[in-house]
Amino acid sequence: MPAKSRTYQPQKVSAALVAQSEAVRDVVHRLTDSDLDRTTRLGAWKVRELVTHVSLALSQLLGVLNSPEPDGPALPLADYAAMAATMAEFVDSATTEHAETGFAGSAKEVAAEFDRSLDAVRTVLDGPAVADPERKVTFLTGHPMLLTEYLVSRLVEAVVHADDLADALGLDAFPHDPQALAAVSRMLADALAGQVPGGAVELRVPPYAVVQAVPGPKHTRGTPPNVVETDPLTWIRLATGRLDWAAAVESAKVSASGERSDLRAYLPVLG
Repeated sequence: MPAKSRTYQPQKVSAALVAQSEAVRDVVHRLTDSDLDRTTRLGAWKVRELVTHVSLALSQLLGVLNSPEPDGPALPLADYAAMAATMAEFVDSATTEHAETGFAGSAKEVAAEFDRSLDAVRTVLDGPAVADPERKVTFLTGHPMLLTEYLVSRLVEAVVHADDLADALGLDAFPHDPQALAAVSRMLADALAGQVPGGAVELRVPPYAVVQAVPGPKHTRGTPPNVVETDPLTWIRLATGRLDWAAAVESAKVSASGERSDLRAYLPVLG
């Protein structure tokens, strides 16, 4: 684990989530009917299911924020990464069912449904309810979780699936919110450090994150013997299984030096 657990400011995370979701909204409003049938890198999901999932996640967020505060110890944010893969079947079935009801129409109707979800969430995210850093909410698994850290987990969803959408549509770039990219890069770097604790490798994701991980001799001063460096989006894709390690190294998207710097055995960190 990192020497000290990272903390996030609730209002900054909330603002980043709003900005990232608005960037997705802009793309959703430009979709055509034929775009909805484009394939994605998410198995059987097409763009319709992908947009449905992002909208459904917003609706679930509203339910979480409007629910009573739970009792009990909060689930650490690091545990969210480890548990994400266990929810895949539930997420797939819920998304498929929702896509066959509220999101079964034209691109214009899909955009209208997305608007309803995001506009409802914004009434809460733009208000004082997210300002308390000690407030807890109930995560989808039933575990209590600090609201701020729960919002970071929703940022992960928003950034990763925006990138999935850009890939499906063949967009050269997506206007990710910088604060959203920063929080997600840091969260996934911390997750790697937590899952593979050690000091043998220094992972650098400039300008947002630097962590040490992997068992072995700990670096204390000077140039680390094993260094992995990459940009935020490449790191996010590696950490979530969207990009193969070998392909990233071969294309020079990742710089890896040192005999312990091969991270493929530890990826993805988020299933």
